[in-house]
This record gives sequence, structure tokens and C-alpha cells, in this order.
Amino acid sequence: MSVNIKTAAELEGQTIPSVVFHTRKEDAWVDVSTDDLFKGKTVAVFSLPGAFTPTCSSTHLPRYNELAKEFYKRGVDSIVCVSVNDTFVMNAWSADQEAENIVVVPDGNGEFTKGMGMLVSKAHLGFGDRSWRYSMLVKNGIIEKMFIEPVKDGDPFEVSDADTMLKYIDPQWKAQESVSIITKPGCQFCIKAKALLDEQGLAYEEIVLGRDASITSVRAITGKATAPQVFIGGKYIGGSEELAVYFAK
Repeated sequence: MSVNIKTAAELEGQTIPSVVFHTRKEDAWVDVSTDDLFKGKTVAVFSLPGAFTPTCSSTHLPRYNELAKEFYKRGVDSIVCVSVNDTFVMNAWSADQEAENIVVVPDGNGEFTKGMGMLVSKAHLGFGDRSWRYSMLVKNGIIEKMFIEPVKDGDPFEVSDADTMLKYIDPQWKAQESVSIITKPGCQFCIKAKALLDEQGLAYEEIVLGRDASITSVRAITGKATAPQVFIGGKYIGGSEELAVYFAK
């Protein structure tokens, strides 16, 4: 596999490329510069081959979105996702992923990615030129740290993940157990359960009945047809009362 990309040693300590991104916000075109995104800020950046692609959608973007508050607590001002896609695709992907904590940046012409030395050909997949997968920590436009995926066949995803970046920023950080809560609109017990999770400072994924899942799914998983239903670290906890008991212990 022949891939010509820059190394971390070549990039760390360097200024990021100066580029203007053409974005679409509601019904208007809005140009966003790299100064707008990085000047005077600490920014965690991750770049990936394409919106709606498997690893990018199942793991890379969702985990950064999930851990956003942990980044913010440690002095990161924003989290930016760059991909060689147009703004309409990036906006649709962000909405589909409910990635409200991520600033998606459409590098449609590949100018930023080329300037980073991360533009690669994926013509064999019908993708044309795309970004190699990497992440970086940028402070006031200067690259402090790069995590570049190893050059190997396929789509390696070993070092540019959110957990690796957080552990670089704070070596003492430890990932919390994953939490999911199944809720339904207008449910007071669901509100109570979410408040309990918030009090514990736990980030969670909310699965809303009628939108994200059906009552059949809940019954198949838990044997019950009520909401909320809470899961922590792969363990079924139950409803709001059971959650209160769990935390009391």
C-alpha cells in the first residue's frame, strides 16, 4: 500500500494551513476561516475519510461527541471534525448523528487536508481524494500533538480516537462506564432518572421510544414495556427507583 503522508514529527510545532471553508448554515452560505476556528483557542481535531462511512459513523465521531464534556473540563474550547466532503453532506451527517457537540468542517476541495500533508487517493473505492485518518490538538493555531493512523491496508483506527486524545490531555483520565437510558416523551419517571444521572455527572445516551426504538425492542431487551429503562456498563439497572437504589449503594 503506497500512501504519502506527513509524519507527526514533521507536523508538531507547525502552524495549521490557512484555509477558508465554505459552509451552509440554514439557507445561507457562510465562509469560515481557520482563524475563526483556531485563533486564541484550544481545539481537538479529528479527520476521517468520509461522512456516513462505517467506522466514522459507528465509532469515531460518536465517541468524540459523547466525551465532549470531558474535553471541555480539561480546557478544550471546541471539537472539530474535518472531512473531504461538501457542506450539505457534512450537515446531513451531523444531524443524523445528533452530534451537537462537534463542529463539522467541510473540506470539500481538500485544501486543508492537502496543506496538512494528509490527502490520499482512495480512487480504488470510488472516493477520489480523501483525508487519512488522524487527530491533533491545536493551541492558537499551532499543532501541539498529532495522532496519525499507521499506514496499512484497510481503514486503520488505532490512535486517533477520542479516548487516546483525552488520555494525552489528562493522563489521569479514566473512561466512565457507558450509560444508556430508554425514555418516552412526557414521562416524569424518565425526567427523574435523567436527573439522577446528571447528579452523578454521568454522560448518557438517550434512546427515545417512538423515534429511536419501539416498545417491542424494550420488551425484547428487558422483558418490560415501561420507561425509563437504564443500562450502565453493560448491566441492566431498571427504572428510576432501581437507579436511585443503585446510586445509594
